[in-house]
Amino acid sequence: MHRFLISAARKSSGKTSVSVGLAAELSRRGLAVQTFKKGPDYIDPMWHSAATGRACRNLDFNLSTPEQLRIEFARHGAGADVCLVEGNNGLYDGLDLQGRNSNAALAQLLDLPVVLVLDARGMTRGIAPLILGYQAFDRSIRFAGVILSRVGGARHEAKLRAAIEHYTDLPVLGAVHEDPRLAIAERHIGLVPANEDGAARTRIALLAGAVSRQVDLERLLAATVSHAPLGAVPPLPPARRCVRVGIARDRAFGFYYPDDLEALERAGAELVFFDTLCDAHLPRVDGLFIGGGFPEMFMRELEANAALRGEILAAIGAGMPAYAECGGLMYLARSLSWRGETRRMVGAIAGDVVLHERPVGRGYVKLAPTEAHPWPVRGDERAEVPAHEFHYSSIEGLPADTLFAYRVTRGHGTDGKYDGIVVNNLLANYSHLRSAGNYDWAGRFVGFVRDRAGRGARAPALAAAH
Repeated sequence: MHRFLISAARKSSGKTSVSVGLAAELSRRGLAVQTFKKGPDYIDPMWHSAATGRACRNLDFNLSTPEQLRIEFARHGAGADVCLVEGNNGLYDGLDLQGRNSNAALAQLLDLPVVLVLDARGMTRGIAPLILGYQAFDRSIRFAGVILSRVGGARHEAKLRAAIEHYTDLPVLGAVHEDPRLAIAERHIGLVPANEDGAARTRIALLAGAVSRQVDLERLLAATVSHAPLGAVPPLPPARRCVRVGIARDRAFGFYYPDDLEALERAGAELVFFDTLCDAHLPRVDGLFIGGGFPEMFMRELEANAALRGEILAAIGAGMPAYAECGGLMYLARSLSWRGETRRMVGAIAGDVVLHERPVGRGYVKLAPTEAHPWPVRGDERAEVPAHEFHYSSIEGLPADTLFAYRVTRGHGTDGKYDGIVVNNLLANYSHLRSAGNYDWAGRFVGFVRDRAGRGARAPALAAAH
């Protein structure tokens, strides 16, 4: 097996493009490539999954214990020929001075050599002290080599290679030249997701081709080979289907963790996917989950699908259990306004969403459940819940008597104090939860859906179909 972590000196260094290109090209050559993404990001993993045909997995110190991260890495890495972990931010960046949640800390935890991707624009000889500094900062980090990105041409590459080979002992594993065709488009919240990019396959093929020509893959694989076992993995309980949960998955809504969807299935949910842009009717379901995404990019289409909006509104009004995160919350509000345009949304939440030029909530949050939380509480689950948020929107005009499922002890949520709007059996957060660590939101939600379905709490129009 080959295992390594791809990191960089800072954000926007070409790390994701190199990672996607490597994953795609190694897969094309017949290797089973399992990718991982450090942190809570949804978008980069979409590109990884499209490149390999295997679900990318998130590894997040803030939502899981170190032992749980080791188990997840071993569970999903088993059987793969290559385990590729893409870091976030710079190699040593983190939330605390000690770097306990940094990329370097993850490399140490999982015993991974680091492939350092360096944006070479505007640099020649100066790249050497940068590399030397990264090596000297923490001698326990093993570096497999360097991949140069955004290189200006053959002459620029030759100067960079000469400086690195003369002053350092790190091998140059590749030099990817600047090419506008390789760039994955960005917008206000990050990269454009692969589920929206109609040319995603073409772009991935271009990245794979660039890697094939400009990265020494044989040398990379030789530098990252490992014979150490991944470690024991406890078995997962078998799935038992007892309720049907409808999940909005389309170009507008695509932010779902694969392990969360699997946790829903293990808890007893049959997952039924529907398209908010194209489907005129809800499928036959007992509950709804509408995750994050970019509803503002498709607000006209969402408004135009009035039939589906009406069925969702009726279902929630009749007591169907529903859970929504961020983009899902925006869709369930009365209206959505962006760039001078306002469009009608579902209207299950008595508030209006407005997008702003700058982030309203960004980063990790901690949530303290309140008595208004609709899902049953087990054991010590009144403890603070770790989550994350990244939204440019706010919701305005909520009634004064709005119920909230959480007090926000860190972060912003809906208003800086609360998050988790509760309407009937709907819970809608700006915060994103994850069934990891000690918080099994998926199990709690499915249990709630099962309980309400047993009491006949489903939309009248849909109940006859069961």
